[in-house]
Amino acid sequence: MNPLTLTIFIMALITGTLITFTSSNWLVVWMGLEINTMAIIPIMARKHHPRATEAATKYFLIQAPAAATILFVATTNAWLMGQWEINQISHHIPATMILLALAMKVGLAPTHTWLPEVTQGLDIKTALLLSTWQKLAPFSIIFQMHYMNTPLLIILGILSILMGGWGGLDQTQTRKILAYSSITHMGWMVIILQFLPELMMLTFSLYLIMTFSIFMILTQNNSHTINKLPMISTKLPVLSSLAPLTLLSLGGLPPLTGFMPKWLIIQELTKQGLFTLATIATLGSLLSLYFYLRLSYAASITMTPSNHLVTATWRLNKTLPSLLMTTSIMMSISLLPLTPSIITLFTQ
Repeated sequence: MNPLTLTIFIMALITGTLITFTSSNWLVVWMGLEINTMAIIPIMARKHHPRATEAATKYFLIQAPAAATILFVATTNAWLMGQWEINQISHHIPATMILLALAMKVGLAPTHTWLPEVTQGLDIKTALLLSTWQKLAPFSIIFQMHYMNTPLLIILGILSILMGGWGGLDQTQTRKILAYSSITHMGWMVIILQFLPELMMLTFSLYLIMTFSIFMILTQNNSHTINKLPMISTKLPVLSSLAPLTLLSLGGLPPLTGFMPKWLIIQELTKQGLFTLATIATLGSLLSLYFYLRLSYAASITMTPSNHLVTATWRLNKTLPSLLMTTSIMMSISLLPLTPSIITLFTQ
């Protein structure tokens, strides 16, 4: 794709997200979502590969009915109530329909099955864009209307944690594994949203940092499958020691950064008296921890085949990590001691 054309699509992607962020009118929010969707589809298909075209088509077919549902409910609500404000949906049926449509857009269970398939058909950088930036606009709407249907959000959250963990157990493609990881983390955010929205924002911010770090590590080695992860130690030995720490942080193991949001979420659920929900969420996170351990084992302990080891070092395509990547990796690993300061920053 021409660099100028790509720049135009990226600017449209950013513009659509910002329009959704800054508006409380359903019609304008819907327009922002559509601009965002129409801008990323050409970016997905820019490789001119059948898998990329298939992924872009699947993404469009999923986003179209979700957007149509949002517009239909918003129009019906405006007809009945006489206004387009997001926080003026009074009936539980339109509120439920919009939450389900937004769940489909963001990839929450049980409307999650499209996300791993679409992610698998994209290159690693576009998959990063889908797993991070494309979550911002729908989640900003869910954030504004989270009080309308608390039981539905809890059901969507717990299903996402369980289905994201189960779905990633038998995967060997790194992009699919990270897609199921995204589903699991979205579930944690949705569960805590109605009780402590500030904690949801903290969880989402840390998720963006850790996911960015993992995708950048995969980009350095072009690792599309687990079998290619051992090559990291051949190209960048230091990165091979940081990769498992970042993966385990994404899994939520102490004393790494990823333990912070899960610890705080479980603590808040316990304060709310939801002991069963906290227990199920904790046990569900063990499922996703299994495939994080698989990736960590492959990246740091497994040896590469001998035919790669005898390759001359000057023939390897070595690319040094950027400052942004190094900073995100260090933040993904070492922010846990700063938990009190971070909590103060997000709750003030």
